[in-house]
Amino acid sequence: VVIFLLCYRERVLETQLSAGASAGIALGIGLLCGLVAMLVRSVGLFLVGLLLGLLLAAAALLGSAPYYQPGSVWGPLGLLLGGGLLCALLTLRWPRPLTTLATAVTGAALIATAADYFAELLLLARYAVERLRAAPVPPLCWRSWALLALWPLLSLMGVLVQWRVTTERDSHTEGERVHARVGMTDMGG
Repeated sequence: VVIFLLCYRERVLETQLSAGASAGIALGIGLLCGLVAMLVRSVGLFLVGLLLGLLLAAAALLGSAPYYQPGSVWGPLGLLLGGGLLCALLTLRWPRPLTTLATAVTGAALIATAADYFAELLLLARYAVERLRAAPVPPLCWRSWALLALWPLLSLMGVLVQWRVTTERDSHTEGERVHARVGMTDMGG
């Protein structure tokens, strides 16, 4: 989205690009970045952790609305960047549990946003954008708070399901796997 907006609004090589050309350039850059993130493990883990930190910081900013009103945009920006970098570095250190947490939080955020779209026509998403811009916003109604509470609930459910599924599959130790393979070759299997 950022690349598309940059290409569409700014002049590139002394010409104004059309929306289609800007979308093509943005799609190509997105595809290239996605391939790098997929093929280079540490880059992918860093981006997963960064997304987790950004989402957790946004949730903290939304949840603190009744208690904290930022004076400038630097407060939310610092919270987002600090949380994103912290979680990105922690994900490089502990990839498995934080990747599980990141996928659960991201999925829950997408489901909560979809529910917000159908229930309130993205009222909560617009509220989040205004909070990130440090603009004064009216308080949320009970329906919006209920949709916001859906996010951590679904995140917890996602973590529990992933933990349960991956512990069943990976319950054998590496030694048991090697022993089972050696036993299979002795029996002609």
